[in-house]
Amino acid sequence: MPGDVLRPRRRTWRPRVMWLSSRPWLPVLVQGCFNLRRLLAASAWGGCRGPMAETSSTGAEAAAELKTPAQQNGDVSGDASGELLSGSPEPVGPGVEPAREDGKPTQASEEQAPVAASGSGKRKKRRDATRERVVPPPKKRRAGVSFGDEHFAETSYYFEGGLRKVRPYYFDFRTYCKGRWVGHSLLHVFSTEFRAQPLAYYEAAVRAGRLHLNEEPVQDLNIVLKDNDFLRNRVHRHEPPVTAEPVRLLAENEDVVVVDKPSSIPVHPCGRFRHNTVIFILGKEHQLKELHPLHRLDRLTSGVLMFAKTAAVSERIHEQVRDRQLEKEYVCRVEGEFPTEEVTCKEPILVVSYKVGVCRVDTRGKPCETVFQRLSYNGHSSVVRCRPLTGRTHQIRVHLQFLGHPILNDPIYNSVAWGPSRGRGGHIPKTDEELLRDLVAEHQAKQSLDVLDLCEGDLSPGRIDSTAPSSELGKDHLEELAASAQKMDGAVDAAPQDLDTMALAPGKAAETDFVNQEIDPLCAECRLVRQDPLPQDLVMFLHALRYKGPGFEYFSPMPAWAQDDWQED
Repeated sequence: MPGDVLRPRRRTWRPRVMWLSSRPWLPVLVQGCFNLRRLLAASAWGGCRGPMAETSSTGAEAAAELKTPAQQNGDVSGDASGELLSGSPEPVGPGVEPAREDGKPTQASEEQAPVAASGSGKRKKRRDATRERVVPPPKKRRAGVSFGDEHFAETSYYFEGGLRKVRPYYFDFRTYCKGRWVGHSLLHVFSTEFRAQPLAYYEAAVRAGRLHLNEEPVQDLNIVLKDNDFLRNRVHRHEPPVTAEPVRLLAENEDVVVVDKPSSIPVHPCGRFRHNTVIFILGKEHQLKELHPLHRLDRLTSGVLMFAKTAAVSERIHEQVRDRQLEKEYVCRVEGEFPTEEVTCKEPILVVSYKVGVCRVDTRGKPCETVFQRLSYNGHSSVVRCRPLTGRTHQIRVHLQFLGHPILNDPIYNSVAWGPSRGRGGHIPKTDEELLRDLVAEHQAKQSLDVLDLCEGDLSPGRIDSTAPSSELGKDHLEELAASAQKMDGAVDAAPQDLDTMALAPGKAAETDFVNQEIDPLCAECRLVRQDPLPQDLVMFLHALRYKGPGFEYFSPMPAWAQDDWQED
């Protein structure tokens, strides 16, 4: 019938189901095609938003520099800096020193190229949305800390008023172009990341031939940086004084060197310190080179310090450290009457700022444990033995602050910047940013920023004293000084090393004897008159008394301030 012809035929899905069941690979293929289409769409969208993504990434990087490390805490400090510190460059860059010790980035010779994993000499590439970053083949590190006679001969020491002082000297900072600098001019880099000096200073440095790009003198700061560019900046360096106490050898054999480190001397080059470090003093005065530090002491901490002579010994002892086979014992003098019974503190410690070097007790911190035992009490302060069972930055100092018995003359953890209770019980009535601001302000007023391993150039422009000499020099005067500096640079290599220290008045820089490398026309530090610290101000009452491991045990003498009958001045 016609109606039957027009009636739609009833469909059945059974044959198709059977057909699919006989081909189990087909659903997988369909799903794979679907996923491929999604990936292609996402890739196309990512390419379209490249410039926007780069802008977002740049903003995130800038925010990370302002974030306190309490929000990005880790074992190794990267480029983290406190919110008060802006424009801080990478550890090795034009006009900046590698980061400090004690939980901070490790030491290295500033003269070496960036180091990557050893292997083939092929270049590694890192791609992003808009450009390709080419990393040059690394130079292989030499064993130990790579400082030799050519570095030790840069300058000399002299002793005055109980202090060891370093004669000012010229130094070349070297760095490869950072990824974030690519496509930007040198002018932009100096104005955003190296703000310790005004732009007029860098322009004068160009005219004086101080700045080099790929070993060619820079002629124009508007030159745009490219991948793999190599920068070299000659600066005039001044190091802070340290105590004149000698670095005494406690023991030496074919494996290790053990010394009694005085307070105020860093273990290795960091911040503004280079020649006034244990590594340089041992190399220059004891001809001990290529040493491997086996542990670290804070700059203000004195006592037993061990170095390995070979990489094999270093690795063996570091393995013992990881296996908790080593015992460390410290002695300190703290405020008040410490309890007579043994006290164990297990409060976790968080790094507030790697740049400033400040920590505090916080539940988000890393686990720590320190055992304390009082040795004596003189009616005002107590001598306490400390056994740290973990090795966090400033662990003993932070735990004593938490217990309400900070080290008597601790310039950080016994400071009024922590509030009325000075951090006792972890009570700090301010944010981390406020704490850092107050600590920096306190030591800036005392002209003791070196305690925080900072200098005025590390601070943001708004926090630098308006009387800082870098702001006193006009552009015309800097042009005049640039000509003088250019003449001086030609005579630096022939300049004698043993010249008496001279002072340079702001208006007399161009009249300086050009042969004397202790004075530089462009150096702001040369125009400053700093008051020397008193030797007793460079001592903190914390001393590494004993270091023991499988087959060895080393002691240092008990310091005078730890004697039972010692009294405060």
